Amino acid sequence: MQNSATRVETRQGTLTGVVDEDVYRWSGIPYAAPPVGSLRWRAPQPVSPWQGVRQADTFSAACWQSAEYCQELGGGDPGRFSEDCLYLNVWSPIERQKALPVMVWLHGGGFTIGSGGLPPYDGKALARRDVIVVTLNYRLGHLGFFAHPALEGEDGERLYNFGLMDQIAALRWVQDNIESFGGNRDNVTLFGESAGARSVLSLMTSPKAAGLFHKAIIQSGYTLPDLARDDALARGQRLAEHFNLPNATAHDLREIPAESFWPLTAPHNIGPAPIVGDAVLPQPMLDVFFAGKQHAMPALVGSNSDEASVMAVFGVDLTEQIQKLRRERRLGLGLIKLLYPGVKGDEELGRQVCRDMAFTTLGYVVMQAQQRVNQPCWRYWFDYVAEAEHDTYRHGAWHGNEVPYVFDTLGQIKPSCDYVAPRDLQVAAQVADYWVSFARDASTNHTVLAGPVRWPACVRGRDRLLRIGLRKHAGFHVENRFMRARLALFKRVMKHHVSLD
Repeated sequence: MQNSATRVETRQGTLTGVVDEDVYRWSGIPYAAPPVGSLRWRAPQPVSPWQGVRQADTFSAACWQSAEYCQELGGGDPGRFSEDCLYLNVWSPIERQKALPVMVWLHGGGFTIGSGGLPPYDGKALARRDVIVVTLNYRLGHLGFFAHPALEGEDGERLYNFGLMDQIAALRWVQDNIESFGGNRDNVTLFGESAGARSVLSLMTSPKAAGLFHKAIIQSGYTLPDLARDDALARGQRLAEHFNLPNATAHDLREIPAESFWPLTAPHNIGPAPIVGDAVLPQPMLDVFFAGKQHAMPALVGSNSDEASVMAVFGVDLTEQIQKLRRERRLGLGLIKLLYPGVKGDEELGRQVCRDMAFTTLGYVVMQAQQRVNQPCWRYWFDYVAEAEHDTYRHGAWHGNEVPYVFDTLGQIKPSCDYVAPRDLQVAAQVADYWVSFARDASTNHTVLAGPVRWPACVRGRDRLLRIGLRKHAGFHVENRFMRARLALFKRVMKHHVSLD
């Protein structure tokens, strides 16, 4: 219900939110002007101040996307769509004695689906742990990531990654306003999953995001290279031709209806990676991490035990990947089999090799990059599967399965609320505790997170990782040199391919 106690003063005007048991929530707060009309494919602009009291009690529209895909893969029903989508949401505990750590969430979805208001991202359970939680929408698909010669340099600089610019604008809003909600603007943790994790990595390398956040959590980030500028410009031209605009002007492009973009399929859809070569990402993200030149801050990074689940959804034939290695004699299939002892059959071998090349190796890369800038890095491996779901998830935790554990929403969202057991809820609460402990306590000097087991950071050459949900232990276990030989090999392969590009 609405309550006068939820009234806050922001730099743009007065807001009032709702009381949800012991937590305040403000939804649908504008953090940038609507990116419509002449503002499409431009840097986000400031919000126009308002008079009176603005009701912040309803989640905003999501960016244009596929509702079907979002319900199936993205965490739920995104609701209505609009190009006017740049809004965020804030949760704060009612009882607070001091300025609290801030956790800003970037949703996943391959940069094409998702929103900050989806049920798994409800911030109430985290806010009860004495943090301020912020979730947000950012521009998706062609509205968020687009290059075309007619748009080059319109704002005095090259800009292609408008979705990342939106995230930066939201972080600036946090710096300007979060103290009014009880937050500490000097202790902001940016966390995200999948494309959200990829966004966190990108902002850790972006000169435009320097100083806007102080800690980073990277959940299931992936190693797919950024899209090259020339390729992005060529794609933009082909897209314009698809709309019968071979000599398109900026005005022509902005006249294309927003709803026309999301149904597009290959070769006109976008890839799940940002574009390198603009003011946001002047250098490839992976290159910056390989060189150890990312913004220095504590980081927490990890992935799940069956990340290849998402690759299969998008049409990657896992068996074919191994057969391709055999045909092309790349990497040395004998070496691969040596690194995966006991794994039988091309399908299972493909599942594990693709998982590790695309996801697991990134945690190893980030760990070594963190050590180069003398910053701690906490690594995890998520393998917990709810007791009732062991038959469904026979190969381990799917891509995205950790999200309701991180937010401790497992017992509130569909379908998990219908089958969760007490043990599942306990693990979710413990995972959420770890994440909040990182946001509250992680620093260069504080390198152990408290929880069911002490979780030490990787520092001074120490390669340590927290395994969550081992089948044998059904809990938490710290392991040294996790998959070290595999990941060292795949890192060398990644660096080789980046240098070839």
